Amino acid sequence: MGVEEKKNTTQGKKLIVLGFVTIGILFFMYGRYQDPEVFTPSAMDTIQRIAYGFYIILIVSFGAIGFGTYRYQREKVENKGKDLLSIIAFATWNSKSRKIFTATFIGYGVFFSLVSGTLVYQPEVDFSYHYGATIPSGFIAPCCDGAGYMPQVIIYLTEHVGLNIIPINLVLQVIVSYLVGLNTVIAVNAYTISRKGRGASSIGAIAGLFIACPTCAGTFLSIFIGTASGIALSIALTQLQTFFIAISIPILLVTPFIMAKKLRNTDGSCKINLN
Repeated sequence: MGVEEKKNTTQGKKLIVLGFVTIGILFFMYGRYQDPEVFTPSAMDTIQRIAYGFYIILIVSFGAIGFGTYRYQREKVENKGKDLLSIIAFATWNSKSRKIFTATFIGYGVFFSLVSGTLVYQPEVDFSYHYGATIPSGFIAPCCDGAGYMPQVIIYLTEHVGLNIIPINLVLQVIVSYLVGLNTVIAVNAYTISRKGRGASSIGAIAGLFIACPTCAGTFLSIFIGTASGIALSIALTQLQTFFIAISIPILLVTPFIMAKKLRNTDGSCKINLN
């Protein structure tokens, strides 16, 4: 029985790794089609089909990662381990935690979309007039930019609202939103167990928000400062967004392990009930 449980947990890990590796290979392979010399009129139809295939594989990869994460978490709960990964799994498995995670994941995802430019709102621009767009409509732009930035999906929802989906932004949005949701659930559980966790959890949440979304930090400062300095800072932080997100992901990965220690009994078991 122990061997079978270990095997099932390993299969969850394999699905997660397979999904991320596939995404990496997908970005690398599609990057080879970003040479304007390759993108000739005769090759346009072929590359357009490859662009559609790109998103199909990307969605399947997300599915593999999601199912692998679910399977890995379920096995950790069923095995009733006492390591920190098992504690994290216990803390996020009950119905209350799932609701908190879902609300945070969706809420932060929408927020991330707004500040990253995925969800576009331009009240001063009429898409049909300025871009000749049909409302509603959408298309995939297959070329040309760096690896991870193409193919882009452009959707016109209304005259002033649209979507500009960039692959690397989409991947970062899913990863960061998941990690923020996970951190929120652990922080809420840690605070519930002990009021001593309040300060650390609050500081961690604010730092996570500002580090994961530097545009938000700049916008926040520009609102309260209300000067050119605040706006300049916002622009500077926006330009460093990729760098700050790269830093935030390791931090958001480590924080749950630190906070999970607050949810651990002296015998190594979890303090959270699975109800």
